Amino acid sequence: MFNTLLENEGLSLKEVRLLRHQDSRMAKGRSPYFLWYNDAADFELYQSHQSKDRNKFDAPYWASFVATPDNKTLFVGLYKAQYRGRLEQDTPMPGGGIEIAGTCDVYNLELDAKLRDFAGKLFIEWGSGYRAWVQRPDRQDKAVIELRTHLQEPSFPGFLNFIKQLSDIDSLPSGWITVLKNAKGVYLLTCPKTKEQYVGKADGSEGFWQRWQCYVRTGHGNNVALKSRDPSDYQVSVLEVAGTAASLADIQLMEDRWKSKLQSREMGLNRN
Repeated sequence: MFNTLLENEGLSLKEVRLLRHQDSRMAKGRSPYFLWYNDAADFELYQSHQSKDRNKFDAPYWASFVATPDNKTLFVGLYKAQYRGRLEQDTPMPGGGIEIAGTCDVYNLELDAKLRDFAGKLFIEWGSGYRAWVQRPDRQDKAVIELRTHLQEPSFPGFLNFIKQLSDIDSLPSGWITVLKNAKGVYLLTCPKTKEQYVGKADGSEGFWQRWQCYVRTGHGNNVALKSRDPSDYQVSVLEVAGTAASLADIQLMEDRWKSKLQSREMGLNRN
């Protein structure tokens, strides 16, 4: 249990707050997990600005966690936290946007040496209440569900098992993005509202990643049927990966074959 680790370090549970960072307001590709993994200073700047709710954060230690791309809860460090006051001046934030002076509280944070060997390696079961992202360990304990030997990104699940929402694409681990950029082939979009399907091909220089970014930016990727409807957070998956020697014509044949198999022209969203 996580409280055991805190108590083994001589910490009083009443003097610790648990923070789980997962922020849908942040710019695409700038999730708390991304900030922590790629730029510690940006992550600490993001974490140091909190709502004007002293009771929620009033503890000398914060045990910080981030939501990983596969929605696990990863421990990233124990911080000494000291209230500094209201934000003094407008501040650009690493997740996008600007915090206006006086609209939030600011804390001085210092990464503590306690529990540092567990940072980036330990996962807990947060529970179903993700909206309660600040919690007190003295009122509830968290089960440790995984402990890794070293810091690592989640492994790419393989094309057969890859299923994500378009809204998740920009927050994928960098290793996954590299894999998707280096692969071409045929993919499937499924509308969660109407259950209709769209079959498409990725044959550009940066493969699946490049094609899906078009949907992220525009919501329709210039497809006739998708442009005619309200934007949707489509589920995206890979149907078939083209070999390295496949030509554009080969990929076109693959796409046509899947359209016929799934009847996405007759019953789906392929209306070219």
